[in-house]
Amino acid sequence: MQQDFDVFIIGGGINGCGIARDAAGRGLKVGLAEMNDLASATSSASTKLFHGGLRYLEFFEFGLVRKALIEREVLLKNMPHISWPMRFVLPYHKDMRFENDTPTSKLLSAIMPWMKGRRPAWLIRLGLFMYDNLGGRQILPGTWTVDLTTKPVGKPLKNKFKRAYEYSDCWIEDSRLVVLNARDAEERGAKIMTRTKVISATRAGDHWEIVAETGGEQTTYTARALVNAGGPWVENVVREVARLNTSEGVRLVRGSHIVTKKIFDHDKSYFFQGEDGRIIFAIPYETDFTLIGTTDAEHENLQEKPYATEEEQDYLCAFASQYFDKPVTRDDVVWTYSGVRPLYDDGAKSATAATRDYVLSLDDNGAPLLNIFGGKITTYRKLAENALKKLVPLIGGDAPWTDTAPLPGGDFPVSQRDHLVSELQTTYSFLDDAWALRLIRGYGTEAKEILGAAKTAQDLGHDFGATLSEAEVRWVMANEYARTAEDIVWRRTKLGLRLTKDQITALDAYMGA
Repeated sequence: MQQDFDVFIIGGGINGCGIARDAAGRGLKVGLAEMNDLASATSSASTKLFHGGLRYLEFFEFGLVRKALIEREVLLKNMPHISWPMRFVLPYHKDMRFENDTPTSKLLSAIMPWMKGRRPAWLIRLGLFMYDNLGGRQILPGTWTVDLTTKPVGKPLKNKFKRAYEYSDCWIEDSRLVVLNARDAEERGAKIMTRTKVISATRAGDHWEIVAETGGEQTTYTARALVNAGGPWVENVVREVARLNTSEGVRLVRGSHIVTKKIFDHDKSYFFQGEDGRIIFAIPYETDFTLIGTTDAEHENLQEKPYATEEEQDYLCAFASQYFDKPVTRDDVVWTYSGVRPLYDDGAKSATAATRDYVLSLDDNGAPLLNIFGGKITTYRKLAENALKKLVPLIGGDAPWTDTAPLPGGDFPVSQRDHLVSELQTTYSFLDDAWALRLIRGYGTEAKEILGAAKTAQDLGHDFGATLSEAEVRWVMANEYARTAEDIVWRRTKLGLRLTKDQITALDAYMGA
């Protein structure tokens, strides 16, 4: 029997789209169904970082950190438009503490009980030395010490902070990462179906029969293998869609963030350690704002859409205010977002301690079913590669290939992004600095496709506000699966921070016409 697909993937987050791209590039026939917009849940609600996970060293997750650190530079090379190097400043003070349940905290308490859970400076420096060297760093600079009394990064901080450590990680536009993986998969032959809900998946001998619903109409597909990349819904897919039992599960952990008015003027980020053992980041965001997060809270009800509660907002404001000289208050908050991280349930006592690594569970009792539990955005490409490592012996496929293949728009060297901005302004003289930078950060070398032969801003059609033109809207609708204003202003861009409600309503009306 001729199958519609070799691989059918449920879930259009970063894991699902990453697997779709990898599989399509190996010559496999791929279908992917996402019940909402791409990256509509967890994958658009991260802290927007490619990072090794400095904090994970406290849990002795050396393998995960090494894997993530190696990937950090691989990914940076392949998507220099939506990812870029970022320096992090870690202020030091003697009151910094571990979370009590970390292995490092327990070990230090046993051999140095007088420290009473505090993080000594030598231990932080040791951790940063490992962070610099575990992953074979090539592009990013290493750690150095900063005098906060003389450097600009010290000005926004309280006077008690005299010294800091500065290290490297990378920014990533998370929702655009998902979309670009989906686009590349489609260009390699995959069928990407958004707003398509899988109703049932049934084994029928050597294949799966999948019933999917789009706009009230049901279609049946067949596939040799099924991949469950449902994220927070991964258990639901196993039990309710495939109607199978499983002993494996996820731990739903809500991570909330606040976006405030701009707190500091420089382009570096802060890594803050709390007296309760937790950490948060304060990151320059969309030029005029500061992103602060994240929390770790148990999220019991999957039917309840995650949001940043008043308690979480107050917690983040109070945490940041322990460091910033000017207190951060709820009045400074302009936007919040929250996502549910589907961590593999390893039995950890707390949400903070639960592993961030992924588990790939293959059920080959008949047509293969691969369930994806957990994962980090930084390791999504390796997750996809390892998923195919499990499937290729069963369904065929070519060799791995994604480690050196740029995503759409990312075909330029890491060091050339600023040059691309200048070049775009030379070609299109009506672009100001902020507009040109936004287009390059979003679309890279494809920005010229959007602007076309335009000589003036008026040539781009209707101005929806905040530099969002009709030409850009049409291009995103045609190429990036956008169907509503929300898709564009919060996931393809972050212009929702700048557009008014009336402007967003007008955009919705235009897209629905």
